[in-house]
Amino acid sequence: MTDKKLSYGSYLQLDRILHSQTLKSSETDKTVHDEMLFIIIHQTYELWFKQILHELDSVLDMFRGNYVQEENFGIVVARFDRIIEIQKLLVNQISILETMTPMDFLEFRDLLTPSSGFQSVQFRLIENKLGMRVEDRIQYGKQRYNQFLDEADAECVLKSENEPSLFELLENWLERTPFLQMDEFNFWESYQSAVKDMVANDIAQIQSNTQFDDETINNSLKQYEIIKRTYKALFDEDEYKKLQKDGHRRLSQKATLGALFIQLYRDEPITQLPHRLLTQLVNMDQLFTSWRNRHRLLVFRMIGVKIGTGGSAGHAYLKKTAEKHSVFRDIANLSTYIIPRSSLPKLPAKLKKDLGFYYTHGK
Repeated sequence: MTDKKLSYGSYLQLDRILHSQTLKSSETDKTVHDEMLFIIIHQTYELWFKQILHELDSVLDMFRGNYVQEENFGIVVARFDRIIEIQKLLVNQISILETMTPMDFLEFRDLLTPSSGFQSVQFRLIENKLGMRVEDRIQYGKQRYNQFLDEADAECVLKSENEPSLFELLENWLERTPFLQMDEFNFWESYQSAVKDMVANDIAQIQSNTQFDDETINNSLKQYEIIKRTYKALFDEDEYKKLQKDGHRRLSQKATLGALFIQLYRDEPITQLPHRLLTQLVNMDQLFTSWRNRHRLLVFRMIGVKIGTGGSAGHAYLKKTAEKHSVFRDIANLSTYIIPRSSLPKLPAKLKKDLGFYYTHGK
C-alpha cells in the first residue's frame, strides 16, 4: 500500500506524453523550430484516431449477431455524433499546420524520409473497420498498403480486413428491416406505383408547358428516360445485380430497400433513430473525404508536385483517395429515389400503429 495521492499529471501520464517529442533536426547542427509543431499535430491525430477506434469498436460489438437491441440505437447515435465532432476537429486542425510555411517545412522534410503518414496503422484500421475493401483501395507506389508497414503492424491491419466491418453489419441489419412485406401492404409495389405516377405527372407537365420550346421539351423528356431507367434498376433484380457487378452499387438490393423505407418514412417514431444513424454514416464518409481533400491541398501547398517522404506521388495519390475512398456512397445515393411526402404510399392503420409510440392510461 502507498500513501501517495493520485495527481493530475500522474493520472494523465503527462511525463511520458510531454517528453515524447524528439526532433530529428536536433540531431543536426541546427534545430528547426517548426518541427515541434509537425510532431505534436500528428501525435494529436493519432490520439484522436485511438478515440475513434474506441467508439467504433463498441458500435461494431452492438451490431454483431442476428438482432440489434433497440435500446442500443441511442448509444450508437451518440457515439457516431462523437466521432463526427472528432472528425470536424481533425479537418480544422489542418489550419494550425498551415501556419507553417513551405520553406519552414523544407528545413526538416528530408530528415523524415522514408516515413510517411501513409503508415498510420490506426487510420488503416479505421478504414477497414468502416468497410473499405481491398479492391477499392488506390494502390500506394503500385503495392498493397501493408507492404509499407512493419511486420507486426501489417499483421494487425490484415487481420482487420477479415473481420466483419460496419458496412457488412449494417447491410445485414438493413436486410432484416421489418414492415416491407405484410399481408395488406407491399412497400415495393406501392412505392413503384407512386414513382410511376410521379414520373408520369412530371412528364405531363413538361409536355403541356407552353413556355418550353421543342428542343427544351425533347431534352427534358430524354432526361426523364434516364430517370426511369434509374428507378427500373432499383426495382429489377437482374438490373440491380448488373449495377453491382459493374461496381456502381455495393449495398445489396434488399438492404437498399430497407434503407429507402427508413429514409422515406423518417417521420415515424420508430424510424427516426435509424434515419439519423444512416445520415451519420453519410456525414462520416463525407468528413473523411473533406479531411483527405484538406490534406491533399496542404501537401500541394507545402511540396507542390514533388514526391512525398514515403516515395508516393504525394498530391496526386491523395487526390485519388479523396475521390475513391468512400464506404457509404450507396446510402448517400438514396436521395436519387426520394419522392415527395405527398406521394408516399399511405401506410395501413396497423403498420402506422406499429411504427409509432402508443400509451394507454389504466385499462
